[in-house]
Amino acid sequence: METTVQQEKKYPKKGRLCIDVDLMGPLCMISAALLFTMMSLLVKQMDPRYTVWHIGFIRLAGGGLLLLAIFGRHHNLYRGNNIPMLIFRGCTGTVAFIASVTAIRLLPISTSVVIFYSFPVFAALFGAIIYKERIGLSQILCILMVMAGVALLFDFKFSVNLFGQCMALMAGLFAGLTVTLVSSLREQNGSVIIYLYFCTVGAVVTSPVFILNPVIPATSVEWLMVTGIIVTSLIAQLLMNQGFFYCRGWEGGVYMSSETLFTSVAGIVFMNDHVSWRFWVGGSIILGSGLLLNWLRLNARDHLLHSSTE
Repeated sequence: METTVQQEKKYPKKGRLCIDVDLMGPLCMISAALLFTMMSLLVKQMDPRYTVWHIGFIRLAGGGLLLLAIFGRHHNLYRGNNIPMLIFRGCTGTVAFIASVTAIRLLPISTSVVIFYSFPVFAALFGAIIYKERIGLSQILCILMVMAGVALLFDFKFSVNLFGQCMALMAGLFAGLTVTLVSSLREQNGSVIIYLYFCTVGAVVTSPVFILNPVIPATSVEWLMVTGIIVTSLIAQLLMNQGFFYCRGWEGGVYMSSETLFTSVAGIVFMNDHVSWRFWVGGSIILGSGLLLNWLRLNARDHLLHSSTE
C-alpha cells in the first residue's frame, strides 16, 4: 500500500502547480493533434510519384536523423529501458502510419480521419487487456460521446473505396495499441528515445522501396513540403509522447480526437468544405466530452487522495 507521502507525490494537492500539471496532458495532446493535421494536409497534397513507402521513409528517416543531430551529440539515444518493447512499439507505429497514409491518399481526408479516430476505443480495449486498467462507466460514456461527435462531423457514404476504409480502420487499431504502449514506455523512457526507435524501425521497413525507386524533391515547393512533413511529425510525436506521461492511453486518445475538428476547419478554410450543423454539434461534443473526461479524472484523483488521508 502506498504511503501518504507517495500518494501526495502521485496525486498532488490542488494549487497553482497542480493546475499546471493537470493541463499538461490535454495541452500536449491538442498541440500534437494540430500538428498532425498539418502533416496530413501536406501528405494529401504530395505529388502522386511519392508513394506511401516514399512518404514513410522521408518522414521516419528524416525524423531519426534530425533527432540524432539535435539530441545525440553527447550520449547514446538508443540506450533505453525495455528495448524489445521499444522495438515492438516502433513496429506497431509503423503499421499505423503506413495504413493511415494509404487511407489519406485513397479517401477524402475527412473520411480517413474519422475512421482513424476509432483508435480511442482500441486504446481503451488494449489498456484493459494488457495493463488491466479500470475504466468507469462515466469514462466509457465520454468515449462513446466522442465517437458520436466524430461520426456527426462528416457524412458516411458507402461508395468510397473499401480498401481505403479498411486501411483507415487498421490504422486506428494499431494506433490504439501504439498509444497504449507509449503510455507505459513513457514512465521510464524519454519522448526522444521512444520516437527515435519508431523512426529507426520505420526507416528500415520502408527503405527497400525507396532505395529501389528513389524520389528526390524537384522544386523548392516540394522541398518545403518534405521538410514540413518531417518537422511537424517530429514535434507532434514528441508532444504526444510527453502527453502520455500525464494521462493514460485511452484518455490521450480522446484528447487527440480534436484533430477531427482541426481537419474540419482546414477543410473549410483551404478546401471550401460546406459547413453544416454536423460540424458545430460534432465539434462541441468532442471538445466538451474531452473536458468532462479530464474533470472526472481530476475528481477521481482528489477523491483517492482524500480517502488515503482519512
